[in-house]
Amino acid sequence: MADKPLTRLEDALEQILGQVPVPDASETIDLADSLGRVLAEDYRVPADVPPADNSAVDGYALRLADLADGTPIAISNRIPAGAAPSALTPGTAARIFTGSEIPEGADSVVMQENTQLENGSLSVTSAVTLGQNIRRRGQDLAQGALALPAGTRIRPQEMGLLASIGHAHLSVRPRLKVAFFSTGDELVSPGQALGPGQIYNSNRFMLAGLLAEAGCELVTSDTLKDVRESTRDALQRAASGADLMITTGGVSVGEEDHVRAVMEEMGSLSLWRLAIKPGKPLAFGKISGTPVLGLPGNPGSVLATFLMVGMPLIRHLQGRNDPNITGDRVAVNFPVEKTSIRREFLRVRRAKVEERPVLEAHPNQGSGLLSSACWADGLAVVPENTTLEPGDLVTYLSFEELLR
Repeated sequence: MADKPLTRLEDALEQILGQVPVPDASETIDLADSLGRVLAEDYRVPADVPPADNSAVDGYALRLADLADGTPIAISNRIPAGAAPSALTPGTAARIFTGSEIPEGADSVVMQENTQLENGSLSVTSAVTLGQNIRRRGQDLAQGALALPAGTRIRPQEMGLLASIGHAHLSVRPRLKVAFFSTGDELVSPGQALGPGQIYNSNRFMLAGLLAEAGCELVTSDTLKDVRESTRDALQRAASGADLMITTGGVSVGEEDHVRAVMEEMGSLSLWRLAIKPGKPLAFGKISGTPVLGLPGNPGSVLATFLMVGMPLIRHLQGRNDPNITGDRVAVNFPVEKTSIRREFLRVRRAKVEERPVLEAHPNQGSGLLSSACWADGLAVVPENTTLEPGDLVTYLSFEELLR
């Protein structure tokens, strides 16, 4: 496979997602616990929302025709929110509050600021139009309409919407179970003293955070030595309890890169090497039917490949129906003088020059660095075989959007 041409990102994603079916499992949870979860079924509106015409303001409900001669009208009723109103007496107005049901016979609501009250009689000080300040029954959601489709990731606003149509319990996809392995004899856990040739295992903690942001359940997080047998045993054990396995390191061409070889020996290796920078040595396959995504070992490459390949795969496995992430078109304030056959993802952040948004690039784009990712707020996409001059437009993908 080493002699095959590099795979374009779009082709790689099509290939990966096409090999991985969406699990059809579901579980029932309380609405209060649903933030970040994914709906497993459609939710339709059981009754109109709002269930009756109601007032959008504090004021007075009346009949427009009763204002025709301009004389004050009497106040016949008071309707607090939550009360069932009696019919409006002709020629009178009802004191009403925001959210209160409109009484039968009223066709308009006048805001209290546009009225004067004297000796129990109401005068209106502004023009009134038919139906003003009335929220109609079913204006938000009509009975039988689709409120939220299966595959919707629940945010606070979806929680509120589901509450508004009376759902206390929801059918959602189970959290995606992910096993993660970082590989390398040189890796040491933070807090320990570093020996010669050793480095701290940053990938383990970065991936734990990325997976948590993605709403996954991390079922395994281990560091593997560069030993073929232990790598094989660990991946085999994890395959039975995970929906997805992710590794960092061990997928290049070195003698101590065992993950790719184990995938070929034990299962399948269907993809290796992408036409992106950073992140060329990326592998995908299956072991015992469980998908395995092998990311590079350099932390900068891990971040880029997880965001550009790992997150689309996770969203797919979660059964989400999110639209494709398209980003924004923003001008760069830096040049790219050399072309590359690989698509580049530069760590950048948004700034303003003369009140116009521009992208600044970190001066060090090395794949082994994370300080530039902390400085940045997203990635600028430089297409293959492309040079840039300051002012040229590129696609900007924010970290927030990529982790959505």
